[in-house]
Amino acid sequence: MSKNAIEVRNLTKKYDDFEINNMCFDIPEGSIVGFIGENGAGKSTTMRAILGLVPTEAGKIRVLDHPVGKDSADENWREQISVVFDECNFPNELKVKNINIIMKNIYRTWNENLFKEYLQKFELPVNKKVRELSKGMKMKLSIAAALSHDSKLLILDEATSGLDPVVRNEILDIFREYVEDENHTVFLSSHITSDIEKVADYIILIHKGNLLLMESKDKLLYEYGMVKCTKEQADKIPTGIIVGREDSSFGTSVLVRDRQSLKENGFVDRHARDIQQPVIDRVGIEDILLYIAKNQKIS
Repeated sequence: MSKNAIEVRNLTKKYDDFEINNMCFDIPEGSIVGFIGENGAGKSTTMRAILGLVPTEAGKIRVLDHPVGKDSADENWREQISVVFDECNFPNELKVKNINIIMKNIYRTWNENLFKEYLQKFELPVNKKVRELSKGMKMKLSIAAALSHDSKLLILDEATSGLDPVVRNEILDIFREYVEDENHTVFLSSHITSDIEKVADYIILIHKGNLLLMESKDKLLYEYGMVKCTKEQADKIPTGIIVGREDSSFGTSVLVRDRQSLKENGFVDRHARDIQQPVIDRVGIEDILLYIAKNQKIS
């Protein structure tokens, strides 16, 4: 029976001008889950709530089968969580090689040899100070530290933002390797949807504090589709499979959650003699994000 690395139930967090609204989702163990939404959607707030860093008005959260918050007595399990943000938090004047000394006095599970292996693998200059490293090197240093203390859960909040494509791709490969051990899980937020599309097993989409979708990436990429057609043709698409729709003077685009069923029911064939024939294309994660968020349809 599969387990969940994270379970969120009815999470509510209120600010003066923003609210996480009764959010519920699971992060399956052994998976990479991409967390997407526009800036200000509530991704960082949700992650901080999961880590117990912000108080919440309602809801229950379990991480690695332990309750987060006031119900939690034993906090030793937190050593199995690694968190990486978009900035390196090591002191600027600290040499790379000396980070090992600090970390082994913080984590009981610190693996000195593994950390040195990561430094070598990432080609990080051990005698340089943190301030002398490029942004990409700083990120690889943060990830090396995150993976060197027997962590079971890696949480990354916009960790790949601002990195060049080569470095990002290298880091994404690290995440893939990390979850090859099915006890390891990655929860990754990013506004770079192409990164999410490359590595995620599941995708969670939130918009203005509301969860709009949690689905397997493969289902989104292989079952969803974009129909380009006229307004009259769009009116004949079954409403049950429509996710979002945009009408313009040039035609209509309709995002559907089951393009194959639309083909099988003869939609295209029925309009084969129309002046403008409908076309059904595959879609990427960014298109799905834009259409669902704009139409605010709950899937």
